[in-house]
Amino acid sequence: MKKIFLFFISACVLTACSDDFIALNPPSQLNADGFYKTETDMNQAVLSAYGGLRALYNQQFYRLGEIRSDNTTYSWLAGNPANEKGVDEFASPLLPENSFLNDTWNNCYNLILRCNIVIGRIDDVTFADEETKRQYTGEARFLRALMYFYLNRIFGGYALNGELLGVVKVDKEITQAEAYELGRVPLQEIYNLIVEDLTYAEANLPESYGPTDIGRATKGGATALLGKVYMTMAGYPLNGGNEYYTRALTQFRTIIGNGRFALVPTYDALFDVANKNTSESLFEVQYKKGAPNGATGCPWNNNFAPRFSDKEVVLVGDKSGENAPTRDMSEAYEDGDPRKYVSMRDGWLNAKTGAWEGDKYVCKYYDVSTSGSDNGNNWIELRLADIYLLYAEALVRTGGDKQDALSYVNRIRQRARNTPGDPDIEAPADLLKDLNAGDFTTNDALLLAIEKERRIELAFENHRWFDLVRTGRARDVMTVEQIYDGFPEFAWSDDALAYPIPMTVMQSNPKQIIQNKGYTQL
Repeated sequence: MKKIFLFFISACVLTACSDDFIALNPPSQLNADGFYKTETDMNQAVLSAYGGLRALYNQQFYRLGEIRSDNTTYSWLAGNPANEKGVDEFASPLLPENSFLNDTWNNCYNLILRCNIVIGRIDDVTFADEETKRQYTGEARFLRALMYFYLNRIFGGYALNGELLGVVKVDKEITQAEAYELGRVPLQEIYNLIVEDLTYAEANLPESYGPTDIGRATKGGATALLGKVYMTMAGYPLNGGNEYYTRALTQFRTIIGNGRFALVPTYDALFDVANKNTSESLFEVQYKKGAPNGATGCPWNNNFAPRFSDKEVVLVGDKSGENAPTRDMSEAYEDGDPRKYVSMRDGWLNAKTGAWEGDKYVCKYYDVSTSGSDNGNNWIELRLADIYLLYAEALVRTGGDKQDALSYVNRIRQRARNTPGDPDIEAPADLLKDLNAGDFTTNDALLLAIEKERRIELAFENHRWFDLVRTGRARDVMTVEQIYDGFPEFAWSDDALAYPIPMTVMQSNPKQIIQNKGYTQL
């Protein structure tokens, strides 16, 4: 586990403090041993952890959560793109040396170890009040839980030894010798740590912050994330069932009953770059364009633009053809649904030739870059509509009131009806009509309707693949979608539900790290 030790060293690369938390200034080198002495030092250490989120959301997570699913693919690939194809095309082998997997593992553990520094050293620092100390600890534990939640969903699964394993548990600062003794632990053990961290965060984080600290984790964010964790624990691969669906309902009711949170009036307003951290937001990864070398900006508008477009799609900077909506995704929207117009386009008009280019692309994260790929959009990791839909699903799965469940789905559909749509399309008279329990003869049919609403409402927000896995729907959906969208026919294996442990991790400690089923043990 040499990698884990290296992350311990790199965790002393901290984000400098600023009057504006959103700015998340670029990292500066600081001496770890001589630094954590004051309350200000610990605040900078916490901000360092937040800063570590950008690399993951900039590049890795949308590949592993969206491109892996039936929502998106690549509209353009250069050279011999084995890494991209391994994630996207189930007919291609997903190799442990895939760079996206390696970067995800490294960046998640880098951030975890930054959190461990805060958690492990904060008791030795004198604070003006204990509430601030508990807040900083709660923020670090929230971020650590978020990282382990992603790691467990990406890499957790049935291993070659037949056990259901999570990832490597590193819940404190460790030495190099200790690192070499670490292996994967049971999946449940990592989830237990996540639950402990979020329970602490929920109890100790504030409801809100002042204007210079907007974007830090809140009590509501911890409550919502814990509910999502319980939903995942209820489904595949732990299959905890009703016990965890019931726990999730408790968390979601707390959010729904909290007057601080409300759906914004229109869907497009939610993704307006000038309208960050709205009443609907429970946790956003903060970005700000204009820093030197684009260090705090986000690349999505440029990454998702068709490769050979010019100013027809984005006005400034690169175009990469990534995360392009599939035909199946495009056709999933009901006729006239304004959310499609906000989220994606089916092509673009070539300004030079006048020809229609059928390259689908995501436009949900639109901004005008300062240069290169330096945009100012935040990534909304948790929002109220997500919680409404999970609440509805959990109600149905536990035998609750189906009409009550649909009332939350209908609130989202009503908001969509109030959103400006494509001006070239006349909306049907029954646009996004409310759903009623009597419309569904079985619970399965109702759950599929909720699943579809999640797909549409949360399109391109990095939920789809994880939803398909936890609900046991990945095989049915992906075997049909891959063929429908023109990918080669393939033989499904449940091994695809977990990504392989990266090759660099296996090489660092082959005696301790057990590979996932379907991949080769070193």
